[in-house]
Amino acid sequence: MQMPKPSARADALNCLYRIGSLVNSTEDPGEALGLILDEIVRVLKASSASIALLSPDTTRLNIEVSRGHEGSVSCVELKPGQGITGWVALHGRPLLVPDVSQDSRYYELKPGIRSELAVPMEMMGQIIGVVNCDSEQANTFTEEDMAFLGLLTNEAVKVVGRLWLMRQLKAKAEQLEAIILAAQSLVHERDLPGVVADLATHTCQLAGCRAVAVYSVSDDEATLTLEHTGGDTGDSRLAPAISCNETALGTVVSRKRQVESHNAGRDEEYLFIRLSPPLAESSLLGTPIIFDNAVLGVLLVIYGAPHRFSNDDKRLLATIASIGASALQNARLYSRVFSSEENLRRSERLTTLGLLAAEIAHEIRNPLTVIKLLFDTLDLRFAPGDARGQDLEVIREKISHLEQIVSRVLTYGKHQAGAFTRLNLTEIITDTLLLMRLKLEQCRVKVDFVPAPQCQSCWIEADKGQVQQVLLNLFLNAVQAMPDGGRIRIQLWADTTRQGNFVRLRIADTGHGMPEDVRANAFESFLTGRKDGTGLGLAIVKRIMRSHHGDVSVESSNPDGTSFSLQFPAAT
Repeated sequence: MQMPKPSARADALNCLYRIGSLVNSTEDPGEALGLILDEIVRVLKASSASIALLSPDTTRLNIEVSRGHEGSVSCVELKPGQGITGWVALHGRPLLVPDVSQDSRYYELKPGIRSELAVPMEMMGQIIGVVNCDSEQANTFTEEDMAFLGLLTNEAVKVVGRLWLMRQLKAKAEQLEAIILAAQSLVHERDLPGVVADLATHTCQLAGCRAVAVYSVSDDEATLTLEHTGGDTGDSRLAPAISCNETALGTVVSRKRQVESHNAGRDEEYLFIRLSPPLAESSLLGTPIIFDNAVLGVLLVIYGAPHRFSNDDKRLLATIASIGASALQNARLYSRVFSSEENLRRSERLTTLGLLAAEIAHEIRNPLTVIKLLFDTLDLRFAPGDARGQDLEVIREKISHLEQIVSRVLTYGKHQAGAFTRLNLTEIITDTLLLMRLKLEQCRVKVDFVPAPQCQSCWIEADKGQVQQVLLNLFLNAVQAMPDGGRIRIQLWADTTRQGNFVRLRIADTGHGMPEDVRANAFESFLTGRKDGTGLGLAIVKRIMRSHHGDVSVESSNPDGTSFSLQFPAAT
C-alpha cells in the first residue's frame, strides 16, 4: 500500500490527532461522528460524505450523520448489499468506484455524484457501519485516499467505541440507580394490588417498552390470569385469562425460563381479545416471576415494533422479576399476618362474649324459672277454636325453648344428643311463620309457602328449637332487607344424590341484596352489613346447621334480592 507524501503525511497525522482528541471534547457519539466526518470531508475534499451504522434490531444500514446532502437522509435505510455502502458492509472490504455511472451497484442519494469511496467500520471483528465519501467529478479518489480513509476510519472507530463504552457505563450506572429505587419502592409496598401496579410501572420505565402486563398463575399452573396492564396498548386488549396450553407464556411457567416472540400477531394472538397495530407487529418477552423455585406469575413486556432482545435486556427483566417476586411474597405474608391478627382478635372477642353470655344466662335462669312456674299456675283455658289457645301453647313452648338455650350456654355449647328428634321440616316452617305473622304484617311482607304433597316426606333428625332459631334469623334478615315491604319465597323438597338423601330448603327475598364484601364472609362472627346489627345471626345459623350435619350458603345476592340454600340430612 502506497503511503501519503510527506506533506500529506503531516496533514494525516494532524487529522488523526484531532480525531483522537475528540474523545475529550464531547461525550456524545453522534456529535463525535459529525466532527470526524467534517475532518474527512476537509482532508479528502469530498463533495459529500456520510457515516451509516448497522442497526442491531433491523440489520439495516441507517445514515447516522451526513455532510453535503440536501435535506435529511437520516430516514434512508439500506439493506446489506444494497448500493456501494451496502456492498462494503456485506463484504467487509473498502471499495473505490472511479465512475459510478459504470457501476451497477450504485444507489443514488444525491444527484450529480460521479465517484465514490467507501470504507467499512469494524469493531471487535464485527462490521458496525460504513464511512462513505462522494465527489461530483469522476476519478477524484485514489488508492492513497482509500488507505488514508481507512486510517481515519480505524481511529474514528476507536474514538466512537470509547464514547459508546462511556455512554454504556453511564447508562448502566443510571439503570442500577433506577433498579435500586424501584426495589425500595416495591419493598415498602404492602398491598398486593399495589405491588403488581408498581411492578408494571417500574418495568415500563426501566425497559423502555410500550406496555407491560403482569399475570398470576393458578395453583395447578394451567391458567394465566391478567392482574395489571401498564403503558399504552392502544386499541389492543389483552385477554383477562388464558390457558397455559394456548400461549408461549405457558412455557415460561413450565420451564421457568424467559421466552420471546418477535411477532405478536403471528405467534401470540391468543393473548389478546383484540390485536391491532402497532402491537400486532410488536415483539414480546415473557419472564417468570419466581420465588423459592415456585412460579408466582409472568412479567410480559411489549414493544410497539420489532425488537431484538439483547442479553442485557433479558438480564434486566430477570432482575426486575426477581425483585417483584420478593415484593409479592412479602405482600402475601403481610396479608396472612394481618389476617391471623384479625382472627386472633375475633377469637378473643368470641371468648369474652362466651364468658359474658354464660354470666347473663346464669342471671336469666332464675327469673325464667319463676316465670314458668307462675305461668303454669295460671291454668289459662280457652274455648276450642279460639286463636288465643294456640298462642298460649306457643308461649309455653317458647318458655321451654328459652330454658334450653340458657342450659346450652351454661354448658358452653355442649349439645346433648338426646335433644335430636325426628321432625317434619314442613311443620317447623309453618310454626315459625306463625310466630312471625305479626312482624310480617307490620312490615308489609308477604310469604309464598304452599307445602307440596311430597314435602310431607321431608323428615329430619333435629332440635326443633335450634332449627326454628335458624329460620327466625333468616326470616328476620329478609324482613330487614325489605324496609318498604316485599315478598319471601320458601321452597322445600327432598333430594337424593350419590352422597345420600337430603332435605333442601331455599329462602329468597326481594330485598336490596348484600354488599360483595359482606357476602364473601357472610357467616363470619361480628360481620354485619347493618348499622344496628351484631354480626352474630348468620354465624349462629352456620354453627347450628353444622351441628345438624347440614350446611347453609348464600345461593345468590343482587339488587333484586338474596337467596339462601339450606341442606339437612334426611331422617331414616
